This record gives sequence, C-alpha cells and structure tokens, in this order.
Amino acid sequence: MTERADDDAVVVELRQLSRTFGREAPVTALSAVDLVIRRGDHLSITGPSGAGKSTMLNILGLLDRPSAGEYLLDGAPTSPLDDRRRSALRGSRIGFVFQSFHLLPTRSVLGNVLLAFTYGDVPRAERMRRAIGALDRVGLSHRRDFSPVTLSGGERQRVAIARAVCAGPALLLADEPTGNLDRSTADSVLALFDELNADGLTLVVITHDARVADRARRQVRIADGRLTEEPPAAKRSERDRMASA
Repeated sequence: MTERADDDAVVVELRQLSRTFGREAPVTALSAVDLVIRRGDHLSITGPSGAGKSTMLNILGLLDRPSAGEYLLDGAPTSPLDDRRRSALRGSRIGFVFQSFHLLPTRSVLGNVLLAFTYGDVPRAERMRRAIGALDRVGLSHRRDFSPVTLSGGERQRVAIARAVCAGPALLLADEPTGNLDRSTADSVLALFDELNADGLTLVVITHDARVADRARRQVRIADGRLTEEPPAAKRSERDRMASA
C-alpha cells in the first residue's frame, strides 16, 4: 500500500509484517502489512473491534514481535534486538499516551513526568530541565507539585503527554487518547496534538472516533488484519459530494 523508502526522513517502515496467535487454530491479527511513516507524519489508525489495531500498537511500541516480516525503526531492523535492548529503545525513542492516563497517584505531576527517564543515562539536571520544559509546553508548569488525583481529566492527559514527549521520542503512539474526556476537553487535547505535530513530532493515533481520526493528515484503516490507506477527510467529503451530485 505504500512505497519503500530508505532516506533518513523515514521513522517507521513495516515490510510484509504479519502477526499470528495460536498454533492449533491460528488467528491472524495482521497480514502482510506494508507501511511507511515519515518524520512529522500525523497518522490515524481506525477499524472495527478485533481488526488488529491493538496488535499494531503493540508491535509499533515494541511491546510485541511480528510472526513474519520486518519492522524498521529509524532505519534499523528491530527483530535482532533482545528484550533488554528493545526496552531501552522503547524508552528512548517511543512515547505512549493511553486512554486511562497511567499516572501514579503517589508521585507528583513532575515525578510522573520524570518517569520517562527510567531508561537511559540522561543526567539528573537535564532530566529535570526537560521535564519542566515539557510541563510548560502542555501548559501545566504551575501544577508540577500537585498530585495527579487533584487534576481534571484533561489536565491528567496533558501530564501523560508531557511524560511521553519530554525524552524527545522519534514516535508518539496515542491509544484512544480522548476516550475518557468530554468533547470540549478532548478538543483541547487534540489541539495540543496538532501543535506538537506542527513542531515536527511524528504522531500515530489509534481511535474509534471519526472526529479524532479526521484530525490526522493520513488515515489508515485495518480490517481483517489488512491495511488500507484512506483519502484525507477533505478529499473524502469532496468525493462524496461529487458522487451525490
């Protein structure tokens, strides 16, 4: 579905990647997937429940391995990496934002953001500078000493975003990032994603929400383990308008 590309602007390349579960009655979650994600892309992944979206997230996030094919991150194959090296690469090059925030109530807002540096050898002073800078970027520097339990849902998601981006990842993966938010709060979080992407962050959002998917410049749909790239929302609207004329 996408051409191969070998230049240094490619962050993710999937080559004929498949993931199968089970042996006696195997279930194919992803089948011969080809995908190129370039630096600065904003890609949404949609599809019905059970289509393979979570499997795709787990593989992109180095939480799972493909059964066949190859996943290249920043041009380097990930298959040869052992679990320790995969964990280190995940911690340094991939950021995660989840529907449920995953903040520790026993740590302050700043302490939660600093968890991004669990892996790696960034000096303590530099960790602090980056964490405070990330909180400032999401508009929460004034909350850094607060407990997450005192924050609104939108604020907690902004803390999660700050944690995800403060280590300077090559790729940010967001799994239903507005699923627990009301519409107004969700819109403010999506606007923040737009700003981060405009600053050059490569963003992949997995969602059931068409409004969230339509914010992306590229849209991919998974059905029965196969990927199909959809035209952008504006082009779909124009196509539908002409078809009904």
